Amino acid sequence: MSGADGLPPTVHAACVIVGTRGILLRGKSGTGKSSLCDLLVEAAGNKGHFAAHVSDDRTCLRRENGKVVASPAPTIAGKLEVRGLGIVELTNEPEAVLHLVADIVPSGELERYPEEDARSVELEGVDLPFVGLEEGRPMENLRRLRWRMRGLFPKSPDYI
Repeated sequence: MSGADGLPPTVHAACVIVGTRGILLRGKSGTGKSSLCDLLVEAAGNKGHFAAHVSDDRTCLRRENGKVVASPAPTIAGKLEVRGLGIVELTNEPEAVLHLVADIVPSGELERYPEEDARSVELEGVDLPFVGLEEGRPMENLRRLRWRMRGLFPKSPDYI
């Protein structure tokens, strides 16, 4: 499916690669997706691991060989919104295979003990691991992502 303007359809999300793992962060405008992406890239870099932005704000998704691949919307590739500064240029990776999806929800709406079936989400017909994050809690969200990745990939390096 393509958009009315001929561009590929997008989802309201940002994406980063941390180590070898693609993470998609979904949430409404102003929930802190871009800031959390910056924190993830910085945390991995501080541990000596590769990390990079893929997309900010609008992300294209496609299924390829049973995996979901994320890429930036063509019109905003290589750009990042920094509230109070505007749009800045950045070096980004052209795409990432997704390994984890995170939704940023309003404070107080995050389930304390999510059911097991709530720990995955379907994108492009593929089930992917999921974690809920809370708006306005960037360091706690970094911690949640760290522990979710440790549980999913126990033999991988501790990237963040």
